Amino acid sequence: MLWLFCGFLVLSAATAARFSTVIIDAGHGGKDKGAYWGGVRESTLNLGVARELEACLKKRGIRTVMTRRSDVFISLRGRANIANRYRNAVFVSIHFNASRNTRICGAETYYWGNQGRVLAGAIQRRLPARLKTYNRGIRKRGLAVLVHTRCPAVLVECGFMSNRNERQRCATRWYQQTAARGIYDALMAYR
Repeated sequence: MLWLFCGFLVLSAATAARFSTVIIDAGHGGKDKGAYWGGVRESTLNLGVARELEACLKKRGIRTVMTRRSDVFISLRGRANIANRYRNAVFVSIHFNASRNTRICGAETYYWGNQGRVLAGAIQRRLPARLKTYNRGIRKRGLAVLVHTRCPAVLVECGFMSNRNERQRCATRWYQQTAARGIYDALMAYR
């Protein structure tokens, strides 16, 4: 809503917000299970964090759209198309990382575009500290779900499944809730 006050155009809080909808993308799913280490599937972890993030946002009264709610396959372009249906939205893709070097650990966030960079920075200022893991920073990367999404978009790697100690932590509800809360707090700061 806009108001004219003393010759100035004033935005209401709802209009001034950077987003009104959060598209939550639980990466992988269905035939694409993502990384698999020590009996843990990435697609399962992604969905766990996505559900926790949705719960946090709904408590705040923010509209959410999940790209998937179960173990189904959605193409990368399909995920971007879901996000592109909404105005005044942000897109957050949830993932867990893996590497041949099993000593690597930590959280990192990928972005595409200036607003994505701002949101990625907000996430990285909160998430690693909350999770008590290494801050691997933000990186600009031309990933399909970021490039084809018109709204500000980030892909969050919440931890390394290939690191045995971090994988054990990632599989806990505490870790998934804490990751979701860190992303939620970043979204509220970005808003």
